[in-house]
Amino acid sequence: MLTLLTVGMRMGIGPFFLPMVEDLGFSRSLLSGIIAIGMLCYGLGMPIAGYLVSKHGTRPVLLLGNAVVVAASIWTVYARDPISFLLAFGILLSIGLALASPVTLTPVLARWFIRRRGMALFFLSTGSMAGIAVMTPLLNVAIEAAGWQATMLGFAAVYTLFTVPMALLVIRDDAPAHGDRTREEVAALPAGKRSLAESLKLREALRTSPFWKITLGLFACGFSMNLLGTHGVPMLMDHGFDATTSSLGIGLIGLVAIFSTLVLGRISDIVPRKKLLAAIYFVRGLGFFALLVVGAHWELYTAAAIGGIVWAGSIALSSALLADIYGVRLVGVLYGCAYLGHQVGAMISSWLGGWAYEAFGTHWVAFGSAGVVLLMAAVIALLLPPKEFTLMARPAAA
Repeated sequence: MLTLLTVGMRMGIGPFFLPMVEDLGFSRSLLSGIIAIGMLCYGLGMPIAGYLVSKHGTRPVLLLGNAVVVAASIWTVYARDPISFLLAFGILLSIGLALASPVTLTPVLARWFIRRRGMALFFLSTGSMAGIAVMTPLLNVAIEAAGWQATMLGFAAVYTLFTVPMALLVIRDDAPAHGDRTREEVAALPAGKRSLAESLKLREALRTSPFWKITLGLFACGFSMNLLGTHGVPMLMDHGFDATTSSLGIGLIGLVAIFSTLVLGRISDIVPRKKLLAAIYFVRGLGFFALLVVGAHWELYTAAAIGGIVWAGSIALSSALLADIYGVRLVGVLYGCAYLGHQVGAMISSWLGGWAYEAFGTHWVAFGSAGVVLLMAAVIALLLPPKEFTLMARPAAA
């Protein structure tokens, strides 16, 4: 539920886009630039969130993020000039949402779930995809009924009602030493494997190629996800669909992704994760080209449904691979650093989606680029090492 709200607001702001342009008098390029900077700040907040969680625990970070989100939402409503809007909506809100992002919650899940880590992190991604499925059409309805300012304040109120009880009553960092492993699995673990994972240094992990391959894949993920979240609804409306159909089409992607995680989560604990990640990037890349050419309602919904099957997996698999390769102790910081690549891609696509349409009068530049980048990410994913390759190779490298 928490990731539904945070990711749904940051990645599914398409319904806000045109109302903000009309009300504030901003151009598409200007608002796209503000959103792009916000996406970068969202990414920069990820390593900070991972570091704060490792030092102070999950609960205080969630409460701090909630306070920042509430303050930023109130400021956004009253901001009228570009600078104030950038500071409130672009920067402060992004940092607040980053403090309650999947990066903040991944370490606690990775501690509690080892044997079923892939499934657990896929369920975390379900919240992200539910954010697109639920928040996009819901925000569209709320904005049409009450305006974008009231919708922003309503979001802050609902967010607080979920975050504070969750932080105080649900989150527990004190997981068992071996998570959900059975006694037989713990007894069979080589002793050297456990000590090596604990001794791995952050600077060593950052210099290895698997980290950068995962980061490049997340760049493609962020580029495509945020392009669709920010410019998907305007793109479909420019292609002749009405606002409701466009929002439902984008929301259907997240809706299907919720149910696909039930299957993909189980598969990720059985088949090689890098092959599954490559397949997800490949199908998603083809889906972006499909969205550009759909003309009928059934074509839009079909493309959205197929794309939704593979929409949720890349972030979950990337975080699971990081935990597999580098150990649980560093997963929060490493995931935060790798997720920065996700948000760099999100920043570029936020700007490109608005600028390219105004410059060339077509969405093919931005959405076609997303398709190409995703196909490249599929190839890169296949080059990732087998599970725990880096940990096993480290003594020889030293």
